[in-house]
Amino acid sequence: MATKKVIAICQSGGEFVTNKDGSLSYNGGEAYAIDIDSETQLSAFKSEVADMFNCNVDTMIIKYFLPGNKKTLITVSKDKDLQRMINFLGDAASVDVFIISEEAAARNTSNMPGSRIAELSLVMRSSRTTVSEAVVPVVAPVDVPVDTVHPVEQIEVDIVDGLPLSSIPADDALDIKHHKAAQQWENTITGVDQRFNSFSEFREALHKYSIAHGFAYRYKKNDSHRVTVKCKSQGCPWRIYASRLSTTQLICIKKMNTKHTCEGAAVKAGYRATRGWVGSIIKEKLKVSPNYKPKDIADDIKREYGIQLNYSQAWRAKEIAREQLQGSYKEAYTQLPFFCEKIKETNPGSFATFTTKEDNSFHRFFVSFHASISGFQQGCRPLLFLDSTPLNSKYQGDLLSATAADGNEGIFPVAFAVVDDETEENWHWFLQELKSALSTSEQITFVADFQNGLKNSLAEIFEKCYHSYCLRHLADKLNKDLKGQFSHEARRFMVNDFYAAAYAPKLEAFDRCIENIKGISPEAYNWVIQSEPEHWANAFFAGARYNHLTSNFGQQFYSWVSEAHELPITQMIDVLRGKMMEAIYTQRVESNQWMTKLTPSKEEMLQNESSVARSLQVLLLEGSTFEVRGDSVEIVDVDRWDCSCKRWQMTGLPCCHAIAVFECLGRSPYDYCSRYFSVESYRLTYAESIHPVPNVDRPVQCESTLVVAVTPPPTKRPPGRPKMKQAESVEIIKRQLQCSKCKGLGHNKKTCKLP
Repeated sequence: MATKKVIAICQSGGEFVTNKDGSLSYNGGEAYAIDIDSETQLSAFKSEVADMFNCNVDTMIIKYFLPGNKKTLITVSKDKDLQRMINFLGDAASVDVFIISEEAAARNTSNMPGSRIAELSLVMRSSRTTVSEAVVPVVAPVDVPVDTVHPVEQIEVDIVDGLPLSSIPADDALDIKHHKAAQQWENTITGVDQRFNSFSEFREALHKYSIAHGFAYRYKKNDSHRVTVKCKSQGCPWRIYASRLSTTQLICIKKMNTKHTCEGAAVKAGYRATRGWVGSIIKEKLKVSPNYKPKDIADDIKREYGIQLNYSQAWRAKEIAREQLQGSYKEAYTQLPFFCEKIKETNPGSFATFTTKEDNSFHRFFVSFHASISGFQQGCRPLLFLDSTPLNSKYQGDLLSATAADGNEGIFPVAFAVVDDETEENWHWFLQELKSALSTSEQITFVADFQNGLKNSLAEIFEKCYHSYCLRHLADKLNKDLKGQFSHEARRFMVNDFYAAAYAPKLEAFDRCIENIKGISPEAYNWVIQSEPEHWANAFFAGARYNHLTSNFGQQFYSWVSEAHELPITQMIDVLRGKMMEAIYTQRVESNQWMTKLTPSKEEMLQNESSVARSLQVLLLEGSTFEVRGDSVEIVDVDRWDCSCKRWQMTGLPCCHAIAVFECLGRSPYDYCSRYFSVESYRLTYAESIHPVPNVDRPVQCESTLVVAVTPPPTKRPPGRPKMKQAESVEIIKRQLQCSKCKGLGHNKKTCKLP
C-alpha cells in the first residue's frame, strides 16, 4: 500500500481572529507548502520549516486544527503527534499548520487584553516596525473551549526614529522596548479639565503616565480635597494640580505644566513599582491563572516594563491583586441561576442545579453533562467511585464527585458538585441528584467511604445497590481506633495484613490474614471481625467491583480540580467542563485507531493469561465442569463463567485456567470477556460530546421576573496550612516517637520519667 501523502500549508506571522460562533480564523502572514507523510520525522519537518521562515527550531511551536473543529488548536510536540495529525485528516489532501515562536509566547504572558495589544500593534506599525514570526496565546474569551488558543501578533521594534535598533546602545534599546510596552499609558493624563471618578483613580492614572513617559514625581500636597504633584528632578517645571469639582464627587485637573527640562526617559521608573500598581497590572492574568508564581510575575514586569521587582514585592503584589479580585468571586455566585440555564441550553439532557440557604447564601451546586450520563450508561461498568476533595479557594468548600472506570481503566467523570462543606446532608443531596440524573434501576456498585452518612444514604436512595467500603478510609479508621501502644512496625504489619485480607479471593486466605492480625493484637482482630467484611473483603462481597477497592480512583480528575480551585465558581466549573470535553474528544479519536476486540489494557491482560494457560493440564469432570492443574488445582465451570481461583469473577476477564479449558474446547476467550472491555463499548462511552458554555463571565438576561440573588457562603479561611487531597501512595501509618532509654512509645529520652 502506498504511503499517504499530505500537503502541510505552513503559516506564520499572521494573527488569529475569533468569530461570533467561537471559531478561529487566521489572517495575514506568510505561507509555504511542504509534502509530508506518516513516515516524516518531526525533527526533519521542523528543520525545513525553520529554513523557510528563518526561525529557531528549539523555540518553535506547531499547532493545527482538527477536521470540522475550528475552535481548538492541537499541539504537535513529538513524532506520534505528527502521525496522528495525518491520521485524523481522513481523506483530506492538505492541512493548515501554524508556526508559533516559544520565545514570543513567553514575552506575551502579560495581563494586557487582546484589544490593548492590537491597538499597540497598530501604533507600532505606524512607527516603521516589522512583525516577527510569532503568534502567541493570550487570555481566551469564556465562550470558547478552555483549551482554545487565542493568539495575537507580537511586535518586534526593529527601527526607531529612522535608526536600526541594532545600532542603538543595548541599554537604550532595552529602555525603548520597555517604553513601547507601556506606550498604552501615554495618554492616561491628557491635561486640564480631564475628570476622574476619585482621587485613587487619578493617582493610578498619574502613576501609569509617569512610567510611560519615564520620569519620577513627588507629592507637594496630597489629601482628600486636592493633589499637587511636581517632577522630582530639581528645577524641572513639570507639575499638575487636581481638586474636587464643585458640587460633584468628580476630580478635575485644574492646572498642568506639561514641559520637562529634566532627562525624562533617563529616569528609571522602578521606584514607582508599588504593590498596588503591580497588583492592578497582574489582576487579569491572575484571574485565569491562579497559580501565577511571584517569580514569573517579577520576570514579566521586568520584561514588559523594565522594572525590577524582588520576590517579596511580587508576592505582596499578588496578594493585593487577589484582594482586588474579590468582587469577581462574589459576582460569580450571582450568576449561578443564569449559568445553570446556560449549561442545560448548550448541552440538552444535562443536569445543573443549585441550592441556597435561607439568607440566599450559596449552599451547593450539582452538574452532570448528558455526554457523561449517556457514556456511563452505554459503555461503562455499573461501578461508581464517590469521593471528595477540598477547595482551597477564597470561599473554601468541597467538591464531591462520582467517577466511573472506562473499559481501558481510564477515569470517566459522571457528576460532580461544589458544596459549602462535606456533611451528611450534602452527601444525601448529592446522591439524590445523581439518582435523578442517571434515572436507572440497574444495580450499581459504589466504592465509597462508610462515614459522613454515605452508608445510610446509599441504602436509602439506591435501594438495590452494593456498597463497597473504601479500603483506604477503613484502614485509616483501624489505625486511629487502635488504643494500644503499638510500634510503627507492628501497626504497619496489621495494616498490610488488613489489605491482604481484603484482596484475598478465598475464605481460607482471608482467615489466614486476620489470624496474623490476631497474633499482633486481639483488639485489632475483633475490630476487623465487627467491621462488616461483606462490604469490603473479596471473599464475601456480592457486588461486581472489578478488583477496585479504594474510592480515590479519580486522581486525574482531582488534578484538574487543583488547577482551577482558586477561580470563581462559574469559571472553575467551566474549566472542569473544558477538561472533560477535551478528554472525551481525545479518547474518541484514539479509539477509532484500535484494531483489537478489547481495549489495549485488557487485551494485554488477556494475552498474559493466555501465555500462562499453555502450561496447564485440563481434565473433564462432568458436563461443563473441568479440573485444571498447574501450581494449584482449580475447578472451572464454563457455563457459569466461574473458576475456583475467583479471578474470572473479580476482574471480568477469563483467568488462565478458563482459557486453558477454552483452548481444549476450541472456543474463543473473547466470547467470555465482560462486554464492558470491548472496543465497541469503549466507543459508546465516548460517543457523545460536551459543548462549550458561552458567556461564563457575563450573565445572560433572563425574562423571568423571579431571580434568586445568590451570595457567597459566609465562610472564612481556617487557620493553618490548607488541606490537600491525599495521594493513594501516601503511607497511612505515621512513625511514633520511641524512647531510647526505656523503649516506650509516645515520648523521647528527654521527657522520659524513669530515673
